[in-house]
Amino acid sequence: MINLGKLEEVDIRKVWQHEQYDFSKWLAEDENIQSLGNTLCLSLTDVETEKFVGSYRCDILCKDEITGKNVLIENQLEPTNHDHLGKVITYASGLDASVVIWIVSQAKEEHASAVEWLNKHTDEDVSFFLIEVHAYKIENSKPAPYFKIIEQPNDFTKQVKALANNSELNESQKKRMEFWERFNEVLEKKSFPFNKRKATTDHWYSVAVGSSQCHISIDLVNREHRIRISLWIPDNKDLFDKLLAHREEIESKIGYELDWDKLEGKKASIICTSINGLDFNKQGNYDSLMEKSIDTVVLFRDAFKSFI
Repeated sequence: MINLGKLEEVDIRKVWQHEQYDFSKWLAEDENIQSLGNTLCLSLTDVETEKFVGSYRCDILCKDEITGKNVLIENQLEPTNHDHLGKVITYASGLDASVVIWIVSQAKEEHASAVEWLNKHTDEDVSFFLIEVHAYKIENSKPAPYFKIIEQPNDFTKQVKALANNSELNESQKKRMEFWERFNEVLEKKSFPFNKRKATTDHWYSVAVGSSQCHISIDLVNREHRIRISLWIPDNKDLFDKLLAHREEIESKIGYELDWDKLEGKKASIICTSINGLDFNKQGNYDSLMEKSIDTVVLFRDAFKSFI
C-alpha cells in the first residue's frame, strides 16, 4: 500500500507576517511573479514595488511583456474590505493600469460581486482579477503557495461587446476565436510549455521570449492555408542584424532554414517559417497543426533566447 501524506493548509500570516516587507517582497522576486503570471496567462516583467499614487502607494506595478500594458497588484493578507476595493480603483486610475490584480487571504461575496460587476461593465482595455493566496504543506514539508482565481474577466464577452459597437462577429473572427480556444486546450494537454494567452478574434497569438524587444508570433494565414511562426521584432534593426550574424547556429538548433526579412523601410523585422494545411472549413487536422505549432514555438524560443 502506498503511504500518502496529508495536505494541510498553513495560516498565511505564519508564512508572510507583513504584506509590504514579506509578501510583496517575496512576490516581486522573478520566480514568484512568473508563477502568478502563469496562473493568469500573463508574462509579468519590469517589476516596481511601492509605487506612489498621490499620497498613496500601491504594492507592485509591472507590465505584461507581450502587450506592454501596466499591471497593478494590490496585496491584502486579510479578508477583502471596502477600503482596499477603493484603493484598487484609485491606484488603477492614477497609474493608468489596464490589468488590476487584487490578492487577498479571503474574498468576501460582496467584493467578489463588485469585481465581477467591474469586469462586466468596463471595456476590453481593462481587466480585474480577484485572487486568494493560500499556502499548503505535507507533514513537515515547506509551505507551498497557491493562487486561487476567484474572479477574472470574461474575455469573450468583452470582445463581443466591443465588436458589437461596430458590427457583429464576422465568420473569420468566429473561426479564429474557435481556433485559439481549441489551441489553448491542446496547450494545456501538453502541460503548458509556454504561457497561455487569452483566446481572441485576432489572427495572431503572441508568446514571450524574455525580452520586450521581440516576441514569437503564431499567425493564422487562412487565405494561404498556412500557419506562420515568427520571431517578431517590432522596432530594433540592430537586434535583427545581431541575430542574423548567428543565423547558421540558430538554424542548426531549429533543424531547418528560416526566412529572414529585415523589412527595409519599415520599423519591424521578422524571422519565420510556415506550417501548411490550415483551413477554417476543414478542421480535421487542427490538433496535429496545433501540436506542430506549439513544438515549433518551443524550438524558436530555445534557439533564439540565448542571443536576445
